[in-house]
Amino acid sequence: MEDALRVTNLTKEYPKFKLDNVSFNVPKGSITGYIGRNGAGKTTTLKAIMNLIHYKQGQVLIFNQDMKGDNEFNLKQDIAFSLGEINYYMNKTIKVITKVTSKFYKNFSYEKFDKLCELFGLDKNKKLEQLSNGMKVKYSLALALSHDAKLLILDEPTSGLDPISRDEILEIFLNLVKSGERSILFSTHITSDLDKCADNIVYINTGKINFCGSKNEFIDSYYVVKGALNVLNDDIKNIVLSHKEHVSEFIGLIKREDKEKLEKYNVTFTVPTLEEVMVYLERGKNYEEFAL
Repeated sequence: MEDALRVTNLTKEYPKFKLDNVSFNVPKGSITGYIGRNGAGKTTTLKAIMNLIHYKQGQVLIFNQDMKGDNEFNLKQDIAFSLGEINYYMNKTIKVITKVTSKFYKNFSYEKFDKLCELFGLDKNKKLEQLSNGMKVKYSLALALSHDAKLLILDEPTSGLDPISRDEILEIFLNLVKSGERSILFSTHITSDLDKCADNIVYINTGKINFCGSKNEFIDSYYVVKGALNVLNDDIKNIVLSHKEHVSEFIGLIKREDKEKLEKYNVTFTVPTLEEVMVYLERGKNYEEFAL
């Protein structure tokens, strides 16, 4: 499958953080979720992709063209990029902001923009400060689609939205990629959103990519194991990637291939959610208990 975006060995160093040889791809016509805890390197990666920060080494190919050099201006005509909600010129109206923004894009269509405003229920005479978080996200999407962006790169687009607004945005994402011509990469810590819409997952941990592939492949690599607390022994503790102990039971995460090793014990196995996989992987064996 053709890639809309391919990142290879991207490296960026700060005094206390390193984006370490980050490599992943976003297949054309797909929704790819970029997950990891706060500070893992998601926003740094997105900024590097867009050449907003200088990186030590690596390559970014968009539609099989190098993002650096002479291609950058033309490639950005086909990219919609947003670091969270729009929060500039808060006391200006949508109409005024759009007039300024449209000048950056050769293919900007006011006809499309007007239709999208009607579809999204956007009042062009409202000031940005008067919009809810959900409407700001919809405005970002209206701008993106009005210049016919083929690749949307979005940082936490559903953060802070109520459940109804989040569901609406995810439905828009699914409709955008239906034709197979548009692709979306969006970072998020709301893994339930990815359960609903993502085709692929890129998982970053402390600056390194731990997984890149299909969402189902990621989830199917693990099982949640649960049993009575008196069953938990050293053998089980050595197999689980991490676990939690409650009053009478324990719950942990294991690799799929380790299931047979635990079947002799009185435990149950269930397919995890994306959130459970991420929580237990981030938790790790060295998790420190809080002294309350």
